[in-house]
Amino acid sequence: MVTNAAAHAKAAVSAPEPSPGVLSWIHDLRNLSQAVENRRAFARREHSPKTPLPGIVETEPDILEAEGWEAHVRENTSGGIDLDMSILAAGERLPLAVLLADLLRREARWLDALSISDIPDDENILLFSANNRCLRVRAERIKPLVRLLIDLFDGHRYGPLRLSRFDAERLDFLQDTRRWQFHGAESVRQLGERLRNAQGVQAVAPPRGLRLELRDYQRRGLAWLQYLREHGLSGILADDMGLGKTAQTLAHLLCEKEAGRLTCPALVVLPTSLIFNWKNEAVRYAPDLRVLSLHGHGRRSRFVHIPEHDVILTTYPLLWRDGEALRAHDYYMLVLDEAQMVKNARSKSAKEIRRIRATHRLCLTGTPLENHLGELWTQFDFLLPGFLGDLKSFTRMWRNPIEKHGDALRRDLLARRVRPFILRRKKDEVATELPPKTTIIRSVELVGGQRDLYAAVRAAMDERVRAQIARHGLMQSQMVILDALLKLRQVCCDPRLVKSAAAHRIRESAKLALLMDMLPEMVTEGRRVLLFSQFTAMLHLIQIELDNARLPYLRLTGETRDRETPIKAFQAGAAPIFLISLKAGGVGLNLTAADTIIHYDPWWNPAVENQATDRAYRLGQDKPVFVYKLIIANSIEEKILALQEKKASLVSGILSEGQANTPKFDPEDLAALLAPL
Repeated sequence: MVTNAAAHAKAAVSAPEPSPGVLSWIHDLRNLSQAVENRRAFARREHSPKTPLPGIVETEPDILEAEGWEAHVRENTSGGIDLDMSILAAGERLPLAVLLADLLRREARWLDALSISDIPDDENILLFSANNRCLRVRAERIKPLVRLLIDLFDGHRYGPLRLSRFDAERLDFLQDTRRWQFHGAESVRQLGERLRNAQGVQAVAPPRGLRLELRDYQRRGLAWLQYLREHGLSGILADDMGLGKTAQTLAHLLCEKEAGRLTCPALVVLPTSLIFNWKNEAVRYAPDLRVLSLHGHGRRSRFVHIPEHDVILTTYPLLWRDGEALRAHDYYMLVLDEAQMVKNARSKSAKEIRRIRATHRLCLTGTPLENHLGELWTQFDFLLPGFLGDLKSFTRMWRNPIEKHGDALRRDLLARRVRPFILRRKKDEVATELPPKTTIIRSVELVGGQRDLYAAVRAAMDERVRAQIARHGLMQSQMVILDALLKLRQVCCDPRLVKSAAAHRIRESAKLALLMDMLPEMVTEGRRVLLFSQFTAMLHLIQIELDNARLPYLRLTGETRDRETPIKAFQAGAAPIFLISLKAGGVGLNLTAADTIIHYDPWWNPAVENQATDRAYRLGQDKPVFVYKLIIANSIEEKILALQEKKASLVSGILSEGQANTPKFDPEDLAALLAPL
C-alpha cells in the first residue's frame, strides 16, 4: 500500500514541467495511481537498495524475464509504415512502445545521446507495463531502439508506431534476425536498403548531347539525380555555390530526354536574376533541350507553347500571377532553384507550388538551412509531404528541442533522417583546383559625432525595446527590435543613412573613410573588386566618393533593368570596381574576373554573405581571392559576427555529421546587440 499518497501526488504536480520534446503527460501526473507510485519506488530501490523511501510501504511487482522479442512491420494504406514491437514474457505480449515511453518519462538519462552511450550494456533495466508488471532487460537490447526511435515514443502509448516510408532506413535493427522475430518486414527492409545506398549509387554515363566535361563530383551528382528518379524519390541538391548545380540538373534532364522519359516539360522556378544564367547554360551545355522562358511583358502569348518545349522557366514573383496558366499542364519534373526563397510555407509562391502537378520534384540550393529548422521543413513538405509531419508537430518534436535546448540526440536523429535525400558537397572538399581564399576582418572605431550618435541611438532604442518587451513580450516585439537594430547598423555604415536632420549634419563616417583608404591602393595593384552592401543608399554614397576620387565603377541593384550589360562589362574589364546590392547580386552571377570581395556591412546570416562571395569564388576562378569584412569595433556589427557563428553551427549540425552547438536567439543575445560601445 502507498501511504501519504496525496502528498506525493501534490509534489509531482508542483514539479517543473518536462522540457519540450520530453513526454508531455502532465495530466497523468495529476492522477497518480498506486501502481505508478509502487513502480517508481521499486525502480529507485533497485538502483539504491540501501536507501529507504520514507512514508512508502512498497508492494513489489513480480520481475519477469524477456522470453522473446517480436516486431510486426507493414506498409499502411496511407503509404507509411506501421511498426508494432512487443516483448513476450510469462505468456503475455507487452507493447514495447508503452514500456519505453514510461522509461523515458522516469529516467532523464535516456533522453540524452551522451547519457545513453554511458549506460553500460550489461546494466539491468526495469520496464513497467500498464498493469504494473515489471520486466527486466539488458540495456544493450533497448539502447539502439531509443537512439533511433526516441521521437516516436513521444505520446505513443497504444497501437503501432507510425513512420513515413522514407524512414525505413532508420530501422537498422530489422537486420538482427537472431534477436527479433519479424512479421512482414521484407518489403520495408528492402526499402531501407535502397535508401541506405542512396549515397553510393551506380555511376551513369553523361548524356551524349551534353557539351560539357563533367567533373567527378558532378558525375556523382548526376548519378544521384538518376537514382532519385529511378526510385520515385525527391531530394535537395545542396552543393555549395559555384559547384554547378544548374549544369548537373541540365545533364539530368538531357539524360531523361535521350532515354525517352521526358514526355512532358520540366518546370523550373527560379529567382528573376537567374533567368539569363539558365538560358545561357542551356544553350551552351544542352542545346538539344528546347527551353521556353516565361518572363517579361510578352510572356502570356507564350503560354500556348508550353507543351512544345522540354524546359519551362518561370520566376517566383510570377508564379502566383501565372498559376492558372501553369496548372493547365502536367510536368515531368518541378525544379525549385534557390529553393530557400520559398522558406515561408504560407507565402503565395509556396502555396502555388504545391498545386502544380509533377511526377518528380527537386530542390536546388546552396543554403537549404539558413536561419532555422522551419525552412528545412518547408522544403521537405514540398518534396516529400508528410515525411517530417505537420509544422506544429515538427516544431514540438524537432525544432524547439534542437534550437532552444541544444538537444544533441534529436539533432543527430534529424540529420540521419534527412541525409538520404540531401546531396551536399562543400567547395573545399571537391573543387580542390580552386585557388586559396583568405578572409580578413578590418575593424575601425567610431569617433566624434558618429560615436555620439551611436550612443544616443543605442540608449533610445534600448529604452524603447525594453518597454515594448515589458508590455508585449519578446515574440510580439520583433518589429520594434528589428527597427532598433537597423538604426544601429545604419549609424555604423554612415550617419547619413539615418532619417534625421541632426544625423545628416555629422561629418564623420569611419567605415567610409576606411573604404576609401583601401580602394585606390587596390585599384593601383590591379585588383578587381566586388563591393556588397544591403543598403542601396550606402552604395549611392560610395558612388559619390568614387566619382570624387575618379575611380571607375559599375553598379547593380534592384533598380537595374538590364543586368546582363554591367555583368559582361565587368567581366570584360570595363571597370575595376563593381558596386552590388546584396539582394540583387547575391545569387545567379558569375563574376570570376574579380579577385577581391568587400562586405561593407555584415548580415545576420553567414550563408547570404557566402553566396555573395561565391559570385567570384567559384569554378573558373584562377586567382587567389581575398574577402574583406568591414566592421565597427565593439558595435552591433561585432555581435552580428558572433550570431553568424551560431547559425553556421546549426547548418553544420543538421547537414553534416560533425558535432555542433545549436543557436538560439534569447534576451541575452538582445542585450549584447544593444550594449554600449
